[in-house]
Amino acid sequence: MLQALFIGGTASHVGKSWFTAAFCRLLVRRGARVAPFKAQNMSNNSYPCVEGGEIGRAQAMQAEACGLPAMADMNPVLLKPNSATGSQVVVQGRVWGNVEAKEYYNHTEKLLALALESYQRLAAQFDYVVAEGAGSIAEVNLRNRDITNLRMAERIGARALLVADIERGGVFGSLVGTMDLLPPNHRVLVKAFAVNRFRGDRSLFDEGVKFLEARLGIPCLGVFPLDPRIVIDEEDSLGIDESEVSDSSVAVIRLPHISNFTDFRTMGSVAWIQKPQDKQYAVVFLPGTKNTLEDLLWLRAQGLDAWVRKQHVGGALIVGICGGYQMLGERVEDPDGVESSHGAVDGLCLLPVNTVLRSPKVTRVTNARTAAGNPFTAYEIHMGETSRAADATPFAYLSDGKSEGCCAPGVIGTYLHGAFDDAAVAMETLHLTINATSKDVMYDRLADWLVQYSRPEVLESLLA
Repeated sequence: MLQALFIGGTASHVGKSWFTAAFCRLLVRRGARVAPFKAQNMSNNSYPCVEGGEIGRAQAMQAEACGLPAMADMNPVLLKPNSATGSQVVVQGRVWGNVEAKEYYNHTEKLLALALESYQRLAAQFDYVVAEGAGSIAEVNLRNRDITNLRMAERIGARALLVADIERGGVFGSLVGTMDLLPPNHRVLVKAFAVNRFRGDRSLFDEGVKFLEARLGIPCLGVFPLDPRIVIDEEDSLGIDESEVSDSSVAVIRLPHISNFTDFRTMGSVAWIQKPQDKQYAVVFLPGTKNTLEDLLWLRAQGLDAWVRKQHVGGALIVGICGGYQMLGERVEDPDGVESSHGAVDGLCLLPVNTVLRSPKVTRVTNARTAAGNPFTAYEIHMGETSRAADATPFAYLSDGKSEGCCAPGVIGTYLHGAFDDAAVAMETLHLTINATSKDVMYDRLADWLVQYSRPEVLESLLA
């Protein structure tokens, strides 16, 4: 009989994705067939599905923890913000449309039905489904339109774990307030709570656990420490550490509509740049973006276009990935208003390429090799086509023999997300040594972390 576990939070970025992946890996190690599920996600970090289309990067990461390819039903509704109030809506892997927030809520009942349809398909194939919530489970203004938190957990009959982040401060208020705001039919679904990202001596929180258990009437799964040895792909831009890293030789421009910033996961500490810096870097990345033209205009408004050119003259390797690749060219055109209403914007002119944004979106996993013959696996998620000058040098060669990307002295542009996760590729093209710890090792560390700091009886009651 299918078992369903729901991981909810007191807020965004408290560790729900971590716990979901940890439970997925633990159950797989126990011999169960497990799938992750998040009915609705909001993130510009996405990944191609095995059947085509895309889902949120966190659910693709959780699928990896289960030993599975990314499947559209694991994240049936994905919102990809492309303005302050609007998003591209991806439903069961495919682009459904662009909507403003107010308009979106007119469609939630239909989307709930589609999300339940996706869940039922997973339920027919797996022993366990570990479902992740979004934001806080106590968003009272959205309760009647909720398609991903406790309303979903109730519909699928899931036990719920509530996760809070002590690093943010106010952990007592966040846990007690969250539970107090829940209606009775949702409150009874929450079977335990977890305190995440504790620093220092955990025994100092023993009295806090006693208070919370008495006040909430549910047991504490555990007090879980922050473990910097575990590095997994983050769900959204809240996972970016934007503090300046003075000793880093690698800079990444923090674009307003940044997407797929997991391209830098293996590079350790990087400096996130939002304005020109005095320091000369060895490598400067322009990352992916959900709105190339808007972010190109922002780049100019900040003076970062001139700064990038100055870095290049000073010896930095300039690397553009996806939307960043498009920016490095001579011109980006959007005649159909795919991403914005600007029509066309001149690029930084560091590469002899031109881009026209058009549908449909390209979403695929691909195998490639570098000029030196190093093979690697990467993925593409982008709108439009980029044409390269006939005599320009490509970045890589795809398995079908076609060339991809563009290189010029001190400049690289590519659509291939994840290419630089490969140690050999990073060394050959960037002259960087990366963290080569495999993802499988990270997922096992995550499951070990869950077991080590959980109270066994509470852990087993959640999984019974």
